[in-house]
Amino acid sequence: MIAIIKYNAGNIKSVENALLRLGRDCVVTDDEAEIRGASHVIFPGVGEARSAMQYLRERRLDKLIKDLKQPVLGICLGQQLMCTHSEENDTECLGIFDSLVKKFPPKDKVPHMGWNDFTEVKGTLFKGFSPTDDVYFVHSYYAEICADTTAACDYVLPFSAGLQKDNFYATQFHPEKSAKAGEVILRNFLNIKRTGI
Repeated sequence: MIAIIKYNAGNIKSVENALLRLGRDCVVTDDEAEIRGASHVIFPGVGEARSAMQYLRERRLDKLIKDLKQPVLGICLGQQLMCTHSEENDTECLGIFDSLVKKFPPKDKVPHMGWNDFTEVKGTLFKGFSPTDDVYFVHSYYAEICADTTAACDYVLPFSAGLQKDNFYATQFHPEKSAKAGEVILRNFLNIKRTGI
């Protein structure tokens, strides 16, 4: 069973529907036992960083997420919350990835919305992927390039479109809204085996 973390953030239904299209059972939950028992965990979201982190802390989901041993995929806000700090309302985040989240400069068109490709891709999540493959973005904040970056994109400045460290994976783009390219990402994630238990 795949667990989708419920934490007061939008866009969870579209992730659930994408998994169902792939023929995979999933549950939307904030229950610790269900999340720990899942084969894979997805941490999606559209929303605001501070209120999302407050919800996670109130339910001790912040500590739970960092302690998970199975493959975990953060999407959009989920990726940003897995970084160290967000400029959005000066928010301390989970600190899984050693990257700061910053707002795109106001002189640029914000949010970054629509289809874009990559300047580089690597790693398990992007197996069979090409930098020319387009995926769908909607975001005003971005994670800086860091040692954990597995996919880079350029929207006026370079940023981390994908991150990976140990069993934690993340995408700034929305694989569930990225048609066939997004299905490749989700299938690659679901094919990652749970280890270290």
